[in-house]
Amino acid sequence: MYKFKPILKTLVWGTESWVLSGWPGDESVVAEGPDAGKKITDIYEGQFPLLIKFIDSNRDLSIQVHPDDEMAARLHGCKGKTEMWYVIGAKPGAYLYSGLSKQINPSEYEDLVRKDQIVSALARYEIHPGEVFFLPAGRIHALGGGCYIAEIQETSDITYRIYDYGRLGFDGKPRKLHIEEAKEAIDYRVLPDYKTHYEPKENEPVNLARCSHFSTDLLDLTEPLVRGLDDCGDFLIVIDTEGEVKLSTGSGKCSLVPGECALVPASEKSLTITPSGRAKLLTTFVPKA
Repeated sequence: MYKFKPILKTLVWGTESWVLSGWPGDESVVAEGPDAGKKITDIYEGQFPLLIKFIDSNRDLSIQVHPDDEMAARLHGCKGKTEMWYVIGAKPGAYLYSGLSKQINPSEYEDLVRKDQIVSALARYEIHPGEVFFLPAGRIHALGGGCYIAEIQETSDITYRIYDYGRLGFDGKPRKLHIEEAKEAIDYRVLPDYKTHYEPKENEPVNLARCSHFSTDLLDLTEPLVRGLDDCGDFLIVIDTEGEVKLSTGSGKCSLVPGECALVPASEKSLTITPSGRAKLLTTFVPKA
């Protein structure tokens, strides 16, 4: 079982804490225990498939989209970016964009971008803690200011900015846009609702998202829970969003507080999670092929 040092990033719109990353140049480092100081690349063979972040937006993020695996491999030699958001906190009136609110085609997309009107075609949601948004590659999206979320995504850092409110980067220059790449990447289908709906339950897993890249459950715990790891492929990641917990396996123990995560190898067979009072956690893994 491993805990890692957070990688903190300050951006023009707020901050990110990368709590588990195998992205080249930003590989997580083990924080404690006998493997302290080792990188994720030292304990996991190949590129680690998921990237876990906590995102705190003080200002609106750019309107953006991510390529799928095929496009990202063709243009960038890496994976694409399917992701999900779990809302931990939101200031009054905080919102996000997810998906198209009306049917447009690539030509109409270009016209809206040229007129700085792309947000008029996006579905906007005022958000509250506990809400979930699944963002497959190709779905236009953006966080507004005042959002605090946990993000689970494929290991990728490829983002196509479509609109950035005329904002300047830290170098005093406008940030680069990727309007042509985005035109190809966008999924132009319109759905009636882009929010993930689920029934909250105490002391048992509630699945929030499942795709070929990750399967994520919510745990709302007031008592200990034993989680078998037979279905988890190589590992289970435990992400603390509220409250304190102790994790124990046959070979070790660790504790988590909000904003931390732990990587539990599936070879441990089972994991016991013991909350101190009430705790809310996300658990995620890569489903077996």
